[in-house]
Amino acid sequence: MNEKTLRILLLGDSRSFHIERYVPELRRQNCELLLASIEDGAIEHYQLKRVGPIRQLQYTLAASELRQLILKYRPEIVDVQDANYGYMAALALRNSDMPFNLQLLGSDILIASRKTYLHRMKTVFALRRADAVVADSFYLLEQAKKLTPLKHTLVEPFGFEKKYLRLHKQNYALSRPLKIIVTRLQEKVYNNFFILKSLAPLIKSGSIILRFVDLGSLAEKMKSALNDWRLPNVYFYQRSEREPFLKLMSEHDVYLSAALSDSSPVSLIDAMALGLIPVVAKIPGIMEWSENSAFTFTNNNANELTGIIEKIISKNSEHLEMRTRSLAKVKEKALFENNVAARINLMKKIVGRT
Repeated sequence: MNEKTLRILLLGDSRSFHIERYVPELRRQNCELLLASIEDGAIEHYQLKRVGPIRQLQYTLAASELRQLILKYRPEIVDVQDANYGYMAALALRNSDMPFNLQLLGSDILIASRKTYLHRMKTVFALRRADAVVADSFYLLEQAKKLTPLKHTLVEPFGFEKKYLRLHKQNYALSRPLKIIVTRLQEKVYNNFFILKSLAPLIKSGSIILRFVDLGSLAEKMKSALNDWRLPNVYFYQRSEREPFLKLMSEHDVYLSAALSDSSPVSLIDAMALGLIPVVAKIPGIMEWSENSAFTFTNNNANELTGIIEKIISKNSEHLEMRTRSLAKVKEKALFENNVAARINLMKKIVGRT
Protein backbone atom coordinates (compact mmCIF):
# COMPACT_ATOMS: atom_id res chain seq x y z
CA MET A 1 0.00 0.00 0.00
CA ASN A 2 1.32 3.46 -0.92
CA GLU A 3 2.06 5.82 1.92
CA LYS A 4 -0.46 8.61 2.33
CA THR A 5 0.55 11.79 0.54
CA LEU A 6 1.79 14.74 2.57
CA ARG A 7 -0.48 17.74 2.02
CA ILE A 8 1.56 20.95 1.88
CA LEU A 9 0.78 24.62 1.43
CA LEU A 10 3.97 26.07 -0.05
CA LEU A 11 4.67 29.80 0.22
CA GLY A 12 7.32 31.56 -1.80
CA ASP A 13 8.24 33.70 -4.78
CA SER A 14 6.65 31.96 -7.79
CA ARG A 15 9.37 33.46 -10.01
CA SER A 16 12.08 31.72 -8.01
CA PHE A 17 14.41 29.24 -9.67
CA HIS A 18 14.35 27.21 -6.43
CA ILE A 19 10.55 27.06 -6.43
CA GLU A 20 10.46 25.97 -10.07
CA ARG A 21 12.67 22.99 -9.24
CA TYR A 22 11.19 22.24 -5.82
CA VAL A 23 7.49 21.98 -6.72
CA PRO A 24 7.71 19.15 -9.29
CA GLU A 25 10.15 17.20 -7.11
CA LEU A 26 7.81 17.41 -4.11
CA ARG A 27 5.02 16.01 -6.26
CA ARG A 28 7.27 13.29 -7.64
CA GLN A 29 8.03 12.28 -4.05
CA ASN A 30 4.37 11.77 -3.13
CA CYS A 31 3.42 15.22 -1.86
CA GLU A 32 0.19 17.04 -2.64
CA LEU A 33 0.66 20.77 -2.63
CA LEU A 34 -0.63 24.21 -3.42
CA LEU A 35 1.84 27.01 -4.10
CA ALA A 36 0.75 30.48 -2.98
CA SER A 37 2.67 33.61 -3.93
CA ILE A 38 2.37 37.39 -4.06
CA GLU A 39 4.70 37.46 -7.07
CA ASP A 40 3.32 36.49 -10.46
CA GLY A 41 5.66 33.81 -11.81
CA ALA A 42 5.03 31.40 -14.66
CA ILE A 43 4.59 28.32 -12.48
CA GLU A 44 0.99 27.48 -11.53
CA HIS A 45 0.10 29.05 -8.18
CA TYR A 46 -2.57 30.72 -6.06
CA GLN A 47 -2.12 34.47 -6.47
CA LEU A 48 -2.19 36.32 -3.16
CA LYS A 49 -3.42 39.89 -3.52
CA ARG A 50 -0.92 42.73 -3.45
CA VAL A 51 -2.18 45.43 -1.10
CA GLY A 52 -0.58 48.86 -1.47
CA PRO A 53 2.54 50.03 -3.32
CA ILE A 54 5.13 49.22 -0.62
CA ARG A 55 6.53 45.74 -1.25
CA GLN A 56 7.54 44.93 2.33
CA LEU A 57 4.09 45.84 3.64
CA GLN A 58 2.42 43.56 1.11
CA TYR A 59 3.62 40.47 2.99
CA THR A 60 2.14 41.80 6.22
CA LEU A 61 -1.17 42.82 4.66
CA ALA A 62 -1.58 39.47 2.85
CA ALA A 63 -1.55 37.54 6.13
CA SER A 64 -5.32 37.67 6.57
CA GLU A 65 -5.91 36.28 3.06
CA LEU A 66 -3.34 33.58 3.75
CA ARG A 67 -5.16 32.66 6.96
CA GLN A 68 -8.37 32.11 4.98
CA LEU A 69 -6.52 30.06 2.37
CA ILE A 70 -5.09 27.81 5.07
CA LEU A 71 -8.58 27.22 6.49
CA LYS A 72 -9.88 26.42 3.02
CA TYR A 73 -7.03 24.23 1.76
CA ARG A 74 -6.42 22.50 5.13
CA PRO A 75 -2.77 21.46 4.66
CA GLU A 76 -0.92 19.28 7.12
CA ILE A 77 1.95 21.76 7.14
CA VAL A 78 2.87 25.18 5.73
CA ASP A 79 6.26 25.07 4.01
CA VAL A 80 7.81 28.50 3.48
CA GLN A 81 10.73 29.72 1.41
CA ASP A 82 12.33 32.98 2.59
CA ALA A 83 11.83 35.13 5.68
CA ASN A 84 9.39 37.62 4.09
CA TYR A 85 6.94 34.79 3.55
CA GLY A 86 7.97 33.41 6.91
CA TYR A 87 6.81 36.61 8.58
CA MET A 88 3.53 36.45 6.64
CA ALA A 89 3.01 32.83 7.70
CA ALA A 90 3.86 33.60 11.33
CA LEU A 91 1.19 36.33 11.35
CA ALA A 92 -1.38 34.12 9.65
CA LEU A 93 -0.71 31.20 12.01
CA ARG A 94 -0.77 33.23 15.21
CA ASN A 95 -2.85 31.34 17.81
CA SER A 96 -2.93 28.33 15.47
CA ASP A 97 -1.40 24.88 15.99
CA MET A 98 -0.75 24.43 12.25
CA PRO A 99 2.92 23.31 11.79
CA PHE A 100 5.18 25.69 9.90
CA ASN A 101 8.51 24.87 8.23
CA LEU A 102 10.78 27.78 7.25
CA GLN A 103 13.45 27.34 4.56
CA LEU A 104 15.97 30.16 4.77
CA LEU A 105 17.69 31.91 1.91
CA GLY A 106 21.16 33.31 2.46
CA SER A 107 19.90 36.84 1.93
CA ASP A 108 17.31 36.42 4.72
CA ILE A 109 19.89 36.17 7.46
CA LEU A 110 23.09 37.53 5.94
CA ILE A 111 21.63 40.70 4.39
CA ALA A 112 17.95 41.48 5.12
CA SER A 113 18.04 40.87 8.88
CA ARG A 114 20.97 43.32 9.16
CA LYS A 115 19.34 46.22 7.31
CA THR A 116 17.28 47.75 10.13
CA TYR A 117 15.92 46.87 13.55
CA LEU A 118 12.51 46.26 11.93
CA HIS A 119 13.94 43.82 9.39
CA ARG A 120 15.69 41.98 12.21
CA MET A 121 12.57 41.75 14.38
CA LYS A 122 10.46 40.45 11.48
CA THR A 123 13.02 37.74 10.81
CA VAL A 124 13.21 36.84 14.51
CA PHE A 125 9.39 36.66 14.69
CA ALA A 126 9.35 34.19 11.78
CA LEU A 127 12.18 32.09 13.22
CA ARG A 128 10.52 31.84 16.66
CA ARG A 129 7.17 30.77 15.23
CA ALA A 130 8.67 28.16 12.88
CA ASP A 131 8.43 24.56 14.07
CA ALA A 132 11.47 23.74 11.94
CA VAL A 133 14.15 25.78 10.16
CA VAL A 134 16.06 24.52 7.12
CA ALA A 135 19.33 26.15 6.05
CA ASP A 136 21.49 25.31 3.06
CA SER A 137 24.75 25.62 4.99
CA PHE A 138 25.97 25.24 8.58
CA TYR A 139 27.22 28.81 8.42
CA LEU A 140 23.75 30.13 7.61
CA LEU A 141 22.17 28.07 10.38
CA GLU A 142 24.69 29.35 12.93
CA GLN A 143 23.97 32.94 11.91
CA ALA A 144 20.22 32.28 12.33
CA LYS A 145 20.83 30.80 15.78
CA LYS A 146 22.54 34.04 16.79
CA LEU A 147 19.23 35.83 16.27
CA THR A 148 17.09 33.50 18.39
CA PRO A 149 16.94 29.90 19.66
CA LEU A 150 15.45 27.49 17.10
CA LYS A 151 13.36 24.34 17.48
CA HIS A 152 14.01 21.60 14.91
CA THR A 153 16.77 22.35 12.39
CA LEU A 154 18.18 20.80 9.24
CA VAL A 155 21.13 21.69 7.02
CA GLU A 156 20.48 20.60 3.45
CA PRO A 157 21.53 22.29 0.19
CA PHE A 158 19.51 22.58 -2.99
CA GLY A 159 21.73 20.26 -4.97
CA PHE A 160 22.16 18.81 -8.42
CA GLU A 161 19.68 16.47 -10.12
CA LYS A 162 20.86 12.88 -10.64
CA LYS A 163 19.57 12.81 -14.21
CA TYR A 164 21.90 15.64 -15.21
CA LEU A 165 25.09 13.97 -14.01
CA ARG A 166 25.35 12.70 -17.60
CA LEU A 167 26.26 16.30 -18.56
CA HIS A 168 29.52 16.14 -16.58
CA LYS A 169 32.37 17.16 -18.88
CA GLN A 170 33.78 14.30 -20.94
CA ASN A 171 36.98 16.17 -21.72
CA TYR A 172 38.87 18.20 -19.12
CA ALA A 173 41.25 19.76 -21.64
CA LEU A 174 41.13 23.56 -21.31
CA SER A 175 39.85 25.73 -24.14
CA ARG A 176 42.01 28.31 -25.84
CA PRO A 177 41.03 31.04 -25.08
CA LEU A 178 39.87 29.95 -21.62
CA LYS A 179 36.06 30.01 -21.31
CA ILE A 180 34.73 31.52 -18.07
CA ILE A 181 31.07 31.71 -17.04
CA VAL A 182 29.61 34.02 -14.38
CA THR A 183 26.09 32.85 -13.48
CA ARG A 184 25.36 35.25 -10.61
CA LEU A 185 22.76 37.94 -11.32
CA GLN A 186 23.72 41.51 -12.20
CA GLU A 187 23.20 42.80 -8.68
CA LYS A 188 25.52 44.73 -6.36
CA VAL A 189 25.95 41.80 -3.95
CA TYR A 190 27.41 39.63 -6.73
CA ASN A 191 30.15 42.12 -7.57
CA ASN A 192 30.26 41.45 -11.32
CA PHE A 193 31.72 44.87 -12.17
CA PHE A 194 34.76 43.90 -10.11
CA ILE A 195 35.15 40.78 -12.26
CA LEU A 196 34.91 42.76 -15.49
CA LYS A 197 37.42 45.41 -14.37
CA SER A 198 39.86 42.88 -12.93
CA LEU A 199 39.92 40.64 -15.98
CA ALA A 200 39.84 43.41 -18.62
CA PRO A 201 43.56 42.98 -19.50
CA LEU A 202 43.10 39.22 -20.04
CA ILE A 203 39.98 39.88 -22.12
CA LYS A 204 41.79 42.44 -24.31
CA SER A 205 44.74 40.09 -24.80
CA GLY A 206 42.43 37.35 -26.07
CA SER A 207 43.39 34.97 -23.23
CA ILE A 208 39.83 34.50 -21.98
CA ILE A 209 36.21 34.57 -23.08
CA LEU A 210 33.79 35.79 -20.38
CA ARG A 211 30.05 35.07 -20.31
CA PHE A 212 27.56 36.73 -17.91
CA VAL A 213 23.86 36.11 -17.33
CA ASP A 214 21.63 38.81 -18.81
CA LEU A 215 19.50 39.20 -15.70
CA GLY A 216 19.36 41.61 -12.76
CA SER A 217 18.81 45.28 -12.00
CA LEU A 218 22.34 46.23 -13.14
CA ALA A 219 22.29 44.32 -16.44
CA GLU A 220 21.90 47.38 -18.65
CA LYS A 221 24.56 49.27 -16.69
CA MET A 222 26.93 46.35 -17.20
CA LYS A 223 26.30 46.33 -20.96
CA SER A 224 26.83 50.09 -21.12
CA ALA A 225 30.17 49.75 -19.32
CA LEU A 226 31.15 47.01 -21.71
CA ASN A 227 30.49 49.28 -24.69
CA ASP A 228 32.38 52.17 -23.09
CA TRP A 229 35.42 50.00 -22.40
CA ARG A 230 35.24 48.35 -25.84
CA LEU A 231 36.00 44.92 -24.49
CA PRO A 232 35.79 42.03 -26.97
CA ASN A 233 34.96 38.44 -26.07
CA VAL A 234 32.39 39.27 -23.38
CA TYR A 235 28.94 37.80 -23.92
CA PHE A 236 25.57 37.56 -22.19
CA TYR A 237 23.25 34.58 -22.09
CA GLN A 238 19.51 34.58 -21.50
CA ARG A 239 17.78 32.68 -18.73
CA SER A 240 16.57 29.31 -20.02
CA GLU A 241 15.14 26.01 -18.85
CA ARG A 242 17.31 23.93 -16.55
CA GLU A 243 18.77 21.43 -19.02
CA PRO A 244 19.76 23.93 -21.75
CA PHE A 245 21.38 26.10 -19.08
CA LEU A 246 23.41 23.20 -17.70
CA LYS A 247 24.51 22.23 -21.22
CA LEU A 248 25.68 25.82 -21.80
CA MET A 249 27.47 25.88 -18.46
CA SER A 250 29.26 22.58 -19.21
CA GLU A 251 30.81 24.12 -22.33
CA HIS A 252 32.95 26.39 -20.14
CA ASP A 253 36.20 25.70 -18.30
CA VAL A 254 35.84 27.95 -15.25
CA TYR A 255 32.95 28.99 -12.98
CA LEU A 256 33.62 32.39 -11.40
CA SER A 257 31.86 34.12 -8.51
CA ALA A 258 32.90 37.26 -6.63
CA ALA A 259 29.80 37.38 -4.40
CA LEU A 260 30.12 39.63 -1.35
CA SER A 261 27.62 37.53 0.61
CA ASP A 262 26.45 33.97 0.06
CA SER A 263 25.32 30.78 1.71
CA SER A 264 25.48 27.55 -0.29
CA PRO A 265 25.12 28.67 -3.93
CA VAL A 266 23.39 26.24 -6.26
CA SER A 267 25.50 27.55 -9.14
CA LEU A 268 28.73 26.48 -7.39
CA ILE A 269 27.32 23.00 -6.79
CA ASP A 270 26.25 22.91 -10.46
CA ALA A 271 29.79 23.81 -11.51
CA MET A 272 31.28 21.08 -9.32
CA ALA A 273 28.82 18.51 -10.67
CA LEU A 274 29.52 19.46 -14.29
CA GLY A 275 33.29 19.34 -13.96
CA LEU A 276 34.13 23.04 -14.20
CA ILE A 277 37.01 24.60 -12.25
CA PRO A 278 35.43 26.89 -9.61
CA VAL A 279 37.10 30.21 -8.78
CA VAL A 280 35.28 31.91 -5.92
CA ALA A 281 35.62 34.80 -3.49
CA LYS A 282 36.70 33.67 -0.04
CA ILE A 283 33.61 34.30 2.11
CA PRO A 284 32.28 32.20 5.03
CA GLY A 285 29.10 31.02 3.33
CA ILE A 286 30.82 29.05 0.60
CA MET A 287 33.80 27.61 2.48
CA GLU A 288 31.86 24.41 3.21
CA TRP A 289 31.94 23.70 -0.52
CA SER A 290 35.07 25.42 -1.80
CA GLU A 291 37.62 23.63 0.42
CA ASN A 292 39.79 21.43 -1.86
CA SER A 293 37.23 21.96 -4.63
CA ALA A 294 37.89 25.52 -5.80
CA PHE A 295 40.47 28.26 -6.17
CA THR A 296 39.67 31.09 -3.76
CA PHE A 297 40.64 34.76 -3.72
CA THR A 298 40.20 37.63 -1.30
CA ASN A 299 37.18 39.66 -2.32
CA ASN A 300 37.93 42.82 -4.30
CA ASN A 301 41.56 41.78 -4.70
CA ALA A 302 42.05 42.07 -8.45
CA ASN A 303 45.66 40.86 -8.36
CA GLU A 304 44.69 37.62 -6.61
CA LEU A 305 41.86 36.91 -9.04
CA THR A 306 43.95 37.71 -12.10
CA GLY A 307 46.81 35.60 -10.75
CA ILE A 308 44.57 32.57 -10.36
CA ILE A 309 43.20 32.85 -13.90
CA GLU A 310 46.69 33.36 -15.32
CA LYS A 311 47.94 30.30 -13.45
CA ILE A 312 45.09 28.17 -14.79
CA ILE A 313 45.93 29.32 -18.33
CA SER A 314 49.71 28.95 -18.09
CA LYS A 315 49.93 25.60 -16.30
CA ASN A 316 47.54 23.93 -18.75
CA SER A 317 46.61 21.41 -16.04
CA GLU A 318 43.36 19.46 -16.24
CA HIS A 319 43.04 19.67 -12.41
CA LEU A 320 41.82 16.09 -12.37
CA GLU A 321 42.08 15.61 -8.59
CA MET A 322 40.08 18.77 -7.84
CA ARG A 323 37.34 17.88 -10.30
CA THR A 324 37.17 14.29 -9.06
CA ARG A 325 36.84 15.47 -5.44
CA SER A 326 34.16 17.98 -6.42
CA LEU A 327 32.02 15.38 -8.20
CA ALA A 328 32.34 12.96 -5.28
CA LYS A 329 31.29 15.70 -2.84
CA VAL A 330 28.19 16.49 -4.89
CA LYS A 331 27.21 12.82 -5.08
CA GLU A 332 27.66 12.44 -1.33
CA LYS A 333 26.00 15.63 -0.07
CA ALA A 334 24.16 17.47 -2.81
CA LEU A 335 21.98 15.29 -4.98
CA PHE A 336 18.77 17.26 -5.36
CA GLU A 337 16.39 14.32 -4.98
CA ASN A 338 18.05 13.31 -1.70
CA ASN A 339 18.04 16.90 -0.45
CA VAL A 340 14.30 17.23 -1.08
CA ALA A 341 13.64 13.83 0.53
CA ALA A 342 15.40 15.06 3.68
CA ARG A 343 13.15 18.14 3.74
CA ILE A 344 10.05 15.97 3.33
CA ASN A 345 11.19 13.65 6.14
CA LEU A 346 11.63 16.66 8.43
CA MET A 347 8.10 17.88 7.63
CA LYS A 348 6.70 14.39 8.29
CA LYS A 349 8.45 14.42 11.64
CA ILE A 350 6.94 17.81 12.48
CA VAL A 351 3.39 16.65 11.65
CA GLY A 352 3.84 13.42 13.60
CA ARG A 353 4.12 10.97 10.71
CA THR A 354 7.38 9.46 12.01
